[in-house]
Amino acid sequence: MLWLRRWNFIERARLERELWDAYERGESIEERLAACPANDPFRREVWQTTVVRIRRIEALMAGRKAPQSPPD
Repeated sequence: MLWLRRWNFIERARLERELWDAYERGESIEERLAACPANDPFRREVWQTTVVRIRRIEALMAGRKAPQSPPD
């Protein structure tokens, strides 16, 4: 059944959102991944790929200034 869950986009998106929310709260996403239960390989797989994406985006955004809002 793991192969079926792999294609469940709604479940995958929910798990990705859990990790993004933790990141936005300032939690350590690596610690959260390490604490992932061993009996949930689908969650672990999704979180591993999401951590890579988050860190890649973080690296791309490093050093960039926030966009300026237009004057009122």
